[in-house]
Amino acid sequence: MIGRKESCASGQLPMTYLNCLAYVLEEWTAVEYLKKYFFHVVIISVTISAMLIFFIVPLTILFFIYLTNVLLLIYQRSDEVKATKDPLSEVWDSARKTVASFWDIYARIWHGYELHGVENLPEGPGILVYYHGAIPIDYLYFLSRLFLWKKRLCLSVADHFVFRLPGLKLLLEVTGVMPGTREECLSALKNGHLVSISPGGVREALFSDESYQLMWGNRKGFAQVALDAKVPIIPMYTQNVREGYRMFKERRFFRKLYESTRLPFTPPYGGLPVKFRTYIGEPIPYDPNITTDELVEKTKSAVQALIKKHQTIPGSIWKALMDRFDRHRKSD
Repeated sequence: MIGRKESCASGQLPMTYLNCLAYVLEEWTAVEYLKKYFFHVVIISVTISAMLIFFIVPLTILFFIYLTNVLLLIYQRSDEVKATKDPLSEVWDSARKTVASFWDIYARIWHGYELHGVENLPEGPGILVYYHGAIPIDYLYFLSRLFLWKKRLCLSVADHFVFRLPGLKLLLEVTGVMPGTREECLSALKNGHLVSISPGGVREALFSDESYQLMWGNRKGFAQVALDAKVPIIPMYTQNVREGYRMFKERRFFRKLYESTRLPFTPPYGGLPVKFRTYIGEPIPYDPNITTDELVEKTKSAVQALIKKHQTIPGSIWKALMDRFDRHRKSD
């Protein structure tokens, strides 16, 4: 008997072109192997699909951040910008407005973002202290809306690893992100800027969870700066930020890795379109008679009060999704 291969190759049996094509495709795509290992193929396909679902939104955010930097690089080529060396100059305001508008639209569509308590921000300098989610995308939304509403730039203290990320230097400079040394913070406050910091930082981002526990450790530099600059501290918190983006539960290994390297190796996942509401609390006024430790505890209590008032604990992804349809938000 002549096999299909001989038949197709030599033409000894009358086979249609479609039959030959089907045979060739079968050979190329290893259909026989797929039949044999069908279960394994299904498992691998489901795993890859799950990974794409879990990580597609965080990766999309990362892509948009780098795209924003590219747009700023293009804007930098204009003659007006070339004439100034100050990335915080008002000549960048047009570009800032474009960037802020993009992220504000993204925030409205994907998270139905709301900002409450802007009236609690002082006209002059002050220090904003906030809870750090797995991805601080809520903070980016806040910066964007603040600039669009008030045309005001809030300088941000970031972890040192952020400045090691390639290709983001201009974006960090134009948006006022800084390492946050004591001298830099005092200078920014002296010039009338708002300065924001999350005392929990990367540790809080990686290892806090839906219980919304603050992980400030022994960090009290922000309180000392506030006392030295004689400025108020303003607490801030975003509802459902942990339901939007989360970290994996198994953390012992990653915790040891972070403590030894100070680098965030744990990948965030999620990106569900849950409701985000940022609440700005009442300012804690400057008090010359208060100590640094007392001010830290007072600030921590203020942030925890915002969490307790506006967040269901433990956090619920389902409830956070349903909040998108809740027209009656919690009172400020």
